[in-house]
Amino acid sequence: MSQSTTPPGLDLALTVTVNGERQEVRVPVQATLLDVLRERLHLTGTKKGCDHGQCGACTVHVGGQPHLSCLTLALSCEGREVTTIEGLAPAGGELHPMQAAFIEHDAFQCGYCTPGQIMSAVACVQQAQAGDADAIREFMSGNLCRCAAYPQIVAAIQDVAGQSGQGAGTAGASR
Repeated sequence: MSQSTTPPGLDLALTVTVNGERQEVRVPVQATLLDVLRERLHLTGTKKGCDHGQCGACTVHVGGQPHLSCLTLALSCEGREVTTIEGLAPAGGELHPMQAAFIEHDAFQCGYCTPGQIMSAVACVQQAQAGDADAIREFMSGNLCRCAAYPQIVAAIQDVAGQSGQGAGTAGASR
């Protein structure tokens, strides 16, 4: 009788492109993308918040779409492109416009949720969901901020959306 499942504890090969670099690692079949990023690839910018997909601190982009890495099996990313907060900014030390806007608008306090907030905010603008404050709040509703910096986060997103021409002309919106 053939067995169709992999025995627990068996590591399988995973090839994934993370932040533009091809990575080949062996991972347990049950490993989450979050754990592989943090523990195997030592990319600790992505945070483990609730580990239940309820806070958004672990948000990364897989194939250009936001994903909760704590709920994503690493092996489901085979052959795909993953972008973490570490890979968001261009080479050369410049910040991504969203990172700069978060600083300009004081859109963080303790900073724990910030990587996930920024990754979701980038997706919000890229997916043309930043038309107004209500649309931004709806898109970002899966990202919790314990410090309640929500108005500043919305202002940062509006700023970047206005700069990209996607928003309602809100560049430089006040807090």
